[in-house]
Amino acid sequence: MLDAAEEMFGELTYDRASVAEITRRAGVAQGTFYVYFPDKKAAFVELVKELNHGLRKAISISVEGLTERIEIERTGFRTFYDYVSRHRALYKIVREAEFVSPEIYRWHYNRLAEGYIKGLETAMADGQLRSDLDPKTISYVLMGIAEFTGGQWVLGQGQPPPDDVFEQIIGFVERGLDAQGGPTP
Repeated sequence: MLDAAEEMFGELTYDRASVAEITRRAGVAQGTFYVYFPDKKAAFVELVKELNHGLRKAISISVEGLTERIEIERTGFRTFYDYVSRHRALYKIVREAEFVSPEIYRWHYNRLAEGYIKGLETAMADGQLRSDLDPKTISYVLMGIAEFTGGQWVLGQGQPPPDDVFEQIIGFVERGLDAQGGPTP
């Protein structure tokens, strides 16, 4: 049912999607919807949680065993682009969450940032990144780069960024993190 909800909210927006259309698309009776969700908003909130979990899991699996922060960024960005290529509605759904449920909107980004912050702190402690960076701020900057460039390419061009563009993005990230340097004077 969440797959059908993802399709409907992605195609029609939250306001225009109906429980009747979600259940029709899922191939279940409308009453079945209410066994799982009290209303459309509850399904929307659950969908945001599910997409968030799926994205975090995909990235976690892809970077498992990697220890170099820049390689983690490279792999994480690539995985993010692949994930949003398969879940293009994620962009619209998360943007709408800001208005449908500001709490789930904030939760989504905070939850993504939690793991990012831990990884950045570890890399800083290991001397892989500049020590004068604030991990929370940097996590949001990096998420912003990934999200906006993903939107530009995945939504605008229908595919993840091509290799030359991807390398420019990662080069920018690497220089911004100044992985080989130290604190800036």
